[in-house]
Parts: sequence; structure tokens; C-alpha cells
Amino acid sequence: MKSIFFDCNDQLGPVWEQVLRPDDPAIDVNMTPFKKEELPLVIAGYDIAIDDHSYMPTDLVERCKQLKHIVFLGTGAASYMNIAELKERGITVHIIKGYGDVAVAEHTMALLFACARDIARMDREVRGGTWAPKEGMQLQGKTVGLIGLGGIGTEFARMAAGIGMNVIAYSRTPKPELGIKQVDIETLLKTSDVVSLHLTLSDETRGFLGAGRIAMMKHGALLVNTARGALVDEQALIQALKSGIIHQAGLDVFHSEPLDAKSELAQLPNVTLTSHAAFRTLEASQTLLRRAIDIVKSIKG
Repeated sequence: MKSIFFDCNDQLGPVWEQVLRPDDPAIDVNMTPFKKEELPLVIAGYDIAIDDHSYMPTDLVERCKQLKHIVFLGTGAASYMNIAELKERGITVHIIKGYGDVAVAEHTMALLFACARDIARMDREVRGGTWAPKEGMQLQGKTVGLIGLGGIGTEFARMAAGIGMNVIAYSRTPKPELGIKQVDIETLLKTSDVVSLHLTLSDETRGFLGAGRIAMMKHGALLVNTARGALVDEQALIQALKSGIIHQAGLDVFHSEPLDAKSELAQLPNVTLTSHAAFRTLEASQTLLRRAIDIVKSIKG
């Protein structure tokens, strides 16, 4: 079966070469940028497409008559394609779990520290010639509420406990074996000084943190999202940041990526933004790409 990694880039290209093995199947690699509407041309004639976070609208994908499998580099394929519609058209979407739990948890912690101490805003001001020290939040002894207790949430819980935070969590599936205090979502939102999102995106979780739930949050809380942008009602988040319900937000994911520089989120001073980079470490990328190749190897014609 013909395979292509159709949206490789200069960062992932060298990593791809590192993880290839002599017995791996032939996989073509495209490193030339293309417009979204050119997708059918890029993957025409291929049975398997490896996707690194490119949008794959159904109306474009269905023009690729030979395509039968998409290997998405990560877990959030639902943010970039309609999995159910593709399945109806005979295309199977494969995701990759657990490759970067530590990397994402570390990035979550980095965003938490940045929010707690207003680091991004002070950096901008110092570079602009303004010297105005900001009062921050001391995290030791504060309560962090985790929404989701998968691999990343569990890793972050370990790190947060390590700096002396009180960790509570909401999980749709109770996990008493983790030894983490689990509460209902209302209790978590009302009592947490920090709320950190670790849910996967699905029809059930889309918009999970809507206006009603955001209104329940402890006034002046911090919000960190390294999961998926669509878990949160964006307009409700913006209003909460303006009103002070949410004091600071650290965001690595957005409803539409890349984030438009004119977006209201990009204009708010109490938001720290990163470019969907939480999983981007060499170690995580090596594991991710190796697993993608192994999936291609396992697919039978």
C-alpha cells in the first residue's frame, strides 16, 4: 500500500530520519507547504496518509478515492477531521496515545508558572521599556483541579503535588487506584485556585467548559488548557478574562489554528499563548513518529 507523510516540516524531518529502520515500508515524505484546497492533489494515489495536525475536511478527503487510512500524529484527530464521516466513506483514522504525557504535563506546568507570576506580560513590558513588577500567586498550598485523569492529567498531578499543591480531580470514569481525590465538577470549579484541562475531545466533551460552568469558577482562578481548544466556550472564556472571574489563562490550543493574531484572545494582556507546542520535545517526537511508522507497518492491504 502506498503511504505518504504529507505535511512533514523542517522540525520533524530530521527526527523522521532518526527513527526510520531498514525494514520499514516505503513512505514518501512531503515537506513542501500547500494550501488546504490542494490536499487532494498532495495525497492523490496514496492508500495511507500520515497527518501532523493538518485539517482534512471530508469534502476534500473524499476526492482521494484510493485513501483508506489516516494516521494522525497525536490523539486529537477530531479537531482536524470528522472521524465518523470518514468512516462512512471507508477511511479509518488511527490515533497515537501516550507518546508525550510527560512532555505535555511539563508544558502545562510551564504555563501555570507563567500565569501565576504574570511572566509573559512582564516580558513584553520590559522589552518595551516599562519596568512594572507584578504581584503573583504563590502556588504552594493552593488547590489545582484537574479535569480529566488520563496519562497527561496523572503526570501533571504528580508534578503539582511535588511543588506542594493540593490536587483534586474530576474524571468521567472514577479512578480510585490513582490515589487522587476525585470530586464532582461543580465542587472542583468552585474550590480550585487553578483549573487545568486534560480531557480528550469528543461529541460529549465539546464545549465542556461553557459559560455556566465558567461562572462557577472561584473568582480570580487561573485556567490552563493544553488539551483541546474546543473543550472551552471561547467567548465565555474571553468574557471571564475581562471580568476577572479568570485572572489569567495559559493556552496552548485553540478553536482554529494557527491562532489569528487579530483574535481577541491574542489581544488580552492576561493570557499567555503558545503555539500548540506542548507535545513538541525531541523525546516525544521520536516516540510519536516511530509509532506512526509501526501503524503503517501493521496495516494490511
